[in-house]
Amino acid sequence: MAATAAPPPVHDGLEFWQFMIAGSIAGSVEHMAMFPVDTLKTRMQAITSTAKASSLTLRHSLASILKLEGLAALYRGIAAMGLGAGPAHAVYFSVYESCKSLGTPNSPIAHAASGVCATVASDAVLTPMDVVKQRLQLKGSPYKGVCDCVKRVMVEEGFGAFYASYRTTVVMNAPFTAVHFATYEAAKRGLMAEGEDESLVVHAAAGGAAGALAAVVTTPLDVVKTQLQCQGVCGCDRLSSSSIMDVIGTIQRKDGYRGLMRGWIPRMLFHAPAAAICWSTYESVKSFFH
Repeated sequence: MAATAAPPPVHDGLEFWQFMIAGSIAGSVEHMAMFPVDTLKTRMQAITSTAKASSLTLRHSLASILKLEGLAALYRGIAAMGLGAGPAHAVYFSVYESCKSLGTPNSPIAHAASGVCATVASDAVLTPMDVVKQRLQLKGSPYKGVCDCVKRVMVEEGFGAFYASYRTTVVMNAPFTAVHFATYEAAKRGLMAEGEDESLVVHAAAGGAAGALAAVVTTPLDVVKTQLQCQGVCGCDRLSSSSIMDVIGTIQRKDGYRGLMRGWIPRMLFHAPAAAICWSTYESVKSFFH
């Protein structure tokens, strides 16, 4: 008599908590390493009443920060990201891997759908700290640090201010993640020969390509998110509505359609290497657990 079939192994050979740890480490390393570029993006996207489009180039923003504020200004708010990135990415990758295991293997649609589910869950964790982070990154930020910012936002604007951009963030990150994960998995398969093992170089290259493409495609919604999170702070315009279309209209009237692409270069420069770092770190930690 044939032996009874063994139960199916845990997805990818790992358990849920191992995906959470791998994702947490990967997310923290990614955001900490690329934080100065994220600061430049935030500065370029935050609209003020006196901002001139000609003064919002990447080179001008970097030179201005280094000359007037010093190198430390590029890292202001990194503590907030440190507090949020680890837990958010733990949720992100564990949900992604769990959902992916339920779908068809090597299916771009399954990868994209899994990524969307992952981002909806992780954004609920990260958004409040992202609000704090962006407000601390602004030039002349009135907040002394993470605790002071949290306290003052709660008192002056209420708890809802921490989630004013959540809808926009999800609307942005859903297509971002769908493009990112589908591109990553497709690029990974394209870079490997038949039967070849996945290497860190493959993960880094596929991740970089996926991050760059997804970043450029979703820049307009990232600009909207920045407006919602920084409104009324350091001269940033106060918005009359949190509607995505209303904010897009406000940006378009002020700066034209190019205003919706503000910061696309630093956003791409952030996400390409960040994704490469994140995926290679994530896969390295998974390999360690194996």
